[in-house]
Amino acid sequence: MKALVIGGTGATGKVLVRQLLCDDAFHEVVIFIRREWELQHPKLVTHIVDFENIDQWKHLIQGDVAFSCLGTTLKEVGSKKKQWHIDYDYVMQFAQYAKGNRVNTFVLLSAKAASERSAFFYSRLKGTLERSILNLRFDNTIILRPGLLLRPGSNRFGERLAAKILLGFNAIGMFKKHKPVEVVKVANRMRHEAKVDCCRRLIVESNEM
Repeated sequence: MKALVIGGTGATGKVLVRQLLCDDAFHEVVIFIRREWELQHPKLVTHIVDFENIDQWKHLIQGDVAFSCLGTTLKEVGSKKKQWHIDYDYVMQFAQYAKGNRVNTFVLLSAKAASERSAFFYSRLKGTLERSILNLRFDNTIILRPGLLLRPGSNRFGERLAAKILLGFNAIGMFKKHKPVEVVKVANRMRHEAKVDCCRRLIVESNEM
C-alpha cells in the first residue's frame, strides 16, 4: 500500500511515519510537511508544501490510504479562527482531494469528546471535522479519539501534571475512561486499522486504545 500523511512531524505523526516505514504492508510513505525533516528512508517520499496553496500540489495526493495527524493548539496560533483554519480547513482540503483522487481509506486523528454540538470550542471543532470527513464517504473511514496523549520527552508542564494526576486516579480505579494514552499506541491503532480491507466507518474511543 501507498500511505499519504499530513501532520507527520507532530507527536503522533512522527511515531506513525516511523511505524509505517517499518511495516512491510506499506511499500511507500509520502509525507506533506511545511519544513525540512531530517528523517530519511528508502520508502519515504517527502514533499515540502504550502497548505495555503494546496492546488499547487493536489496532484500528489494519490495513494491507497491517507492519514491526518494534523492539528495545533490555541496557545500556538493565538486565536480560535486560526486554529479552526489549520485543524479544519487544511484537513478538509486534503481529504477532499484524496477523495477526488480515489484514495480508498482515510484515517483521522481526532480527540476525545469530539462533538459538533459541544459547547466547548475544541470539541466542537473536532466533531465538525469528523462529520465533514464522514460525509465524503470514503470506502473506509477510521476516526480515533484519544484523550490526553502521553508524549515521550514532553516539555509541557501542564500536560505532564495532568497525566500524573490522571494516572494517580487510575491507579485507585477512578476515571478509567479518561486514562492517558501513549502516542505509540494511538499510531499503532491507526496503522493497524488502515490495513483492514473492508467498507466501514469506525470510531475508536480513547479507552479502546
